Amino acid sequence: MLHPFYFLLSLFHENKPDKIRAVRRFGDPAAGGMRQDAETGDAESRGAGQFRFPPPTEYLYPFGDEPGQITAEIALSFGPGTDLSAARIEIPPLKYNKSLLLLLTQDDCKQAAFSTTWAAINGRPLSDTYFYNAPHLRGGDMPPDTYSFGKALGSTDGTGREVRFSFTTAISPKWDYMDDKAVVRPGFTENYYRFFMRAGLMWDDVTEMLNYGVGIAFHDVNTLSVDVPDSIRAHFVSSQRIILDRLAGRGCKMLIEPNGNKAYVAAAEGYDPIQTIFLQSGGEKLRPFAVNGDLLRTRIERGLWLPAAIPAVIEAQMARPVEEREAVNIGVHGTDRSWSEMLLWLNNTYGRDGEDCLWMPAAEEYFEYNYLRHHAVVNAQVTENTLTLTVEMPGGLYFYYPSLTINLLGVDPGACTAVGGGETVTGLSWGRGRTADDGAEALMVNFDCRHALVAHAEHFVAVYEADPSAANRADARYFVAMLKDSDCKERLLKRIK
Repeated sequence: MLHPFYFLLSLFHENKPDKIRAVRRFGDPAAGGMRQDAETGDAESRGAGQFRFPPPTEYLYPFGDEPGQITAEIALSFGPGTDLSAARIEIPPLKYNKSLLLLLTQDDCKQAAFSTTWAAINGRPLSDTYFYNAPHLRGGDMPPDTYSFGKALGSTDGTGREVRFSFTTAISPKWDYMDDKAVVRPGFTENYYRFFMRAGLMWDDVTEMLNYGVGIAFHDVNTLSVDVPDSIRAHFVSSQRIILDRLAGRGCKMLIEPNGNKAYVAAAEGYDPIQTIFLQSGGEKLRPFAVNGDLLRTRIERGLWLPAAIPAVIEAQMARPVEEREAVNIGVHGTDRSWSEMLLWLNNTYGRDGEDCLWMPAAEEYFEYNYLRHHAVVNAQVTENTLTLTVEMPGGLYFYYPSLTINLLGVDPGACTAVGGGETVTGLSWGRGRTADDGAEALMVNFDCRHALVAHAEHFVAVYEADPSAANRADARYFVAMLKDSDCKERLLKRIK
């Protein structure tokens, strides 16, 4: 039961939206609750002074340094006498030869994108009542009612390696709440105002999610002229400057249409950096196995389904031939336990602990993969028992996922004895697989050319060494497993007890 003072205070804050810092939700997650200024310390300071626990130093993958054009070399070695004359190369429509694509885009820069969606996927604490931020997690300061699924959620890359689900979150760079800082007080139990729902994500949360592969998108912009494309476009430009500054050179190339407002679509089509556009209605249905082009500025339609309806949506697509199968493209605003349990169901049914036929990347990653599939140039050269592939990968503006799956057909996969990557190949896995469309046997090679993948893995190993929790160990092993085999990888694995 709320004290009358705080109830009146919440009403006061309702009339001052620019001062709102936090919202706690009681009962139904869709219902509103008391609003309380948690950042200024008005309530937090009662009986506790002004002490704030300093969170660890932030880290962000150096996205701004990713090269725009990459040449990858991959050498496949075969046993003596292997006939390579009939070898054929293909890049499948979906990475890892998956047959179902699921995309999740979360609107309105919601705090739940971090403390519910990201947390559920990455095996972090969940709460049905409260919300938290990245500094709380790093500082060991959690709400009192947390629970966990006990595992990260995802699929595999077809060779047994974990590939966690991902998604895209809208951000609001021109709203002040993104600049807020969390109050971190591990062990403080007099009240939990610091875990009330905020107006939206903070930059600290976005930074943490980006490190795990989450994508970002424009959505609403801070203008009163919401029906004027020129005004919206000008705000895209100024918002992009903020994003590039706050995210160390990472730019935004996606729009999630807000409220069905086509003025945003017109503005996006006149702003070159936006290359992917998701609509509420009036767009194309995405059929990954029927895509013939690079999808540049294609208007793609989403569905705003509730979690209970999603299994039937997926099952209807799984009943269709692969060539006709639509991506399950889900839009959502806030997420709660029903959404995290839906993600768990995906993992257990079509993900790693089920059929393992699902690829759920950030929309940016799918867009880049499809772009590279249509524009990459693969050359093959046979020397004795070695097939060397040279892959020219053209980048685009704000591209951050230089990775592909390649199938080698017409050769017995069991004859392959080793696969190695050149200097620009930082991540690599390979094994026997089958194509998703016709089930043909293939030697599947997954490779990644992110330039700082080794340093990225080292960061998560260092986090684990500083705080050897089960979740940090799982993260460290996950990111180290992405690397190609090397002495460096072995040294990192030895550091993870």
